[in-house]
Amino acid sequence: MKFTITRNTFIKALNDVSRAISTKTTIPILTGLRLVLTDSALVLTGSDADISIEVRIDANSETNDLQIESTGSIVLPARIFTEVVKRLPDARMTLDVQENFQTVLTSGSAEFTINGLDANNYPRLPEIGADQAMTVPADVLQQLINQTVIAVSNQESRPILTGVHLTIGNGQLVAVATDSHRLAQRTLELAAAADADYDVIIPGKSLAELSHTLSPDVDNVEIRFTDNQVLFIAGDLSFYSRLLEGNYPDTTRLIPTSSTTTIRFDAPALLAAIQRASLMSHQSTNNVVRLSLDTAAQTATIFGNSPDVGNVEEALQFNDLTGDNLDISFNPDYMKDALQSLGQTEVEVAFTAPLRPFTLVPSADQAHFIQLITPVRTF
Repeated sequence: MKFTITRNTFIKALNDVSRAISTKTTIPILTGLRLVLTDSALVLTGSDADISIEVRIDANSETNDLQIESTGSIVLPARIFTEVVKRLPDARMTLDVQENFQTVLTSGSAEFTINGLDANNYPRLPEIGADQAMTVPADVLQQLINQTVIAVSNQESRPILTGVHLTIGNGQLVAVATDSHRLAQRTLELAAAADADYDVIIPGKSLAELSHTLSPDVDNVEIRFTDNQVLFIAGDLSFYSRLLEGNYPDTTRLIPTSSTTTIRFDAPALLAAIQRASLMSHQSTNNVVRLSLDTAAQTATIFGNSPDVGNVEEALQFNDLTGDNLDISFNPDYMKDALQSLGQTEVEVAFTAPLRPFTLVPSADQAHFIQLITPVRTF
């Protein structure tokens, strides 16, 4: 196996697949990077058994400038190989696999010899057919991921909550995540989902990695499912993830259908105020801020307090306030995550009682995105 390639092209593919490679794996060969060279393409693969990323570098693309001398395959130690490639002196590099998997890497006046492994021992990726495959705009999928993964649980005691629950059918894709303290739900209207019928749970960590690998120059992502795997195809990149087994809790009953107090803010302004209040709350062990709403006086005030450091009180600017007076306490970090996922929009916050979960929705699109936060008891 021998080829020459533009180093920047190779490094871009290398960076993508490296996201799936972990040094902490029970399968030693998975600490390596697999390279498979055919007459038509160079394919790089990285995997940690939970996710696998495969990038194809087309030999017929002039921008890749891939020159093939002989085909073959090899697995190379990912960490040291990546470090070497990134520090090579020339704009081009040549990789030559010789006897006993000895791999010679040359660029300019530099030459490295790295011990490789037999690629036949590398685990095979699952074959996932295109039956009932669906296509989603890449930017919409990335937004959906970023708006929901914030609410997945980090606690392995309830593994099912470390995933995002996807239900697809009747022209809709609904994504829900909750860690039992907060919830995020995003709905997409998709013509491609008209005939589909899926109910799966994808690990939040997998989706977060997928979001990071989606390139701005990719317009659409194709999604394919099997019983225990999902495959996302974005241009020359294929992203595989295992699915979580089990039944996701029914979250529909958690979302209030009515409210006693509602207030509308410009999301960036509220976010900035929450960030200021949390400067004090973060100095306290309980990390709680309090919001006080007075509908008669038309005032909204936020309080942050640390017994050891001091306190903050700020009158909030809002666009509308209706309903009953309310005092409620909550974790400011949950609120910050929710507001950041909304972006530059107006947000409506709806409350039912001081100790009942409250919701945040974008005022212009309340039907497709909702965040729910459980308040904190302070007495």
